[in-house]
Amino acid sequence: MVLADPVATADLAARMAPALRPGDTILLQGQLGAGKSHFARALIRALLGPAGQTTDIPSPSFTLVQSYDTPMGEVWHADLYRLSDPDEIGELGLDVAMEQVVCVVEWPDRIAPDWPDTSVCLRLDTPPHNPDARHATLFARPDCDLAARLGPAMAGP
Repeated sequence: MVLADPVATADLAARMAPALRPGDTILLQGQLGAGKSHFARALIRALLGPAGQTTDIPSPSFTLVQSYDTPMGEVWHADLYRLSDPDEIGELGLDVAMEQVVCVVEWPDRIAPDWPDTSVCLRLDTPPHNPDARHATLFARPDCDLAARLGPAMAGP
């Protein structure tokens, strides 16, 4: 789908949020500046509910993982850009978290191909002719329940 601007990217995140359940993982791919962190913050704000509008949601670039208590359960936001070895996933506890909480993971190529079978990958790309727009593509295994739940959100408002 084409997202016209950052507002449309945040709207997509807000539409996806109600479909998420503990144990779901969204992997965010894209180049630097493609909107991965923007999407993740909007998703977390939507999951936090009204409190999300005033909650500071810092980038986990240096801490690697930030966690949030939401009405539907715990949410982990991970940025794996600085990881040098996939074994560090276990040290962070991210492998266990992916089974128990909602995880939003930026730079998942750092753990590929060890993505959970139940995860979806949202790829954000910037078209060359419009730097404010994004192409959003959802990838998942054919039998992925999460992809089926997110499908209507990807269809648009």
